[in-house]
Amino acid sequence: MTTAAQVIKTSLPTPPPSVDVLLKSVHDGLAELKAKDVVEIDVRGKSSVCDYMVVASGTSTRHVKSAADEVVRFAKQLGVMPLGVEGEREAEWVLVDLGDVVVHVMLPRVREFYALERLWSVGDQHPGDGAADVA
Repeated sequence: MTTAAQVIKTSLPTPPPSVDVLLKSVHDGLAELKAKDVVEIDVRGKSSVCDYMVVASGTSTRHVKSAADEVVRFAKQLGVMPLGVEGEREAEWVLVDLGDVVVHVMLPRVREFYALERLWSVGDQHPGDGAADVA
């Protein structure tokens, strides 16, 4: 027995908002629900998936889910429908894919474990920056 594939319909307004406008909307949505330790990572040239990642923390699973929902709500106000939202059920790490911007809202312990900021900044430091030269 076969079933039809589930199709996710996405749409962007014409013309789509600029990345700067989308980033501002993401930051506004996270600020609205007081997400903690918001970090914006420029991954242009490092990833073909998106241009920016925004990582934020929530104080509880309910806070993580609510902050991610608020990001989606603010994006929809721009006419941007998310390409996907993952992790809402467990809500320890919710990912919101807005195309050029991917948002990660995580519990602090999950954020510390996966260390996305360090992962995406590898190679940004020049040899000798912040490290003592060993002779």
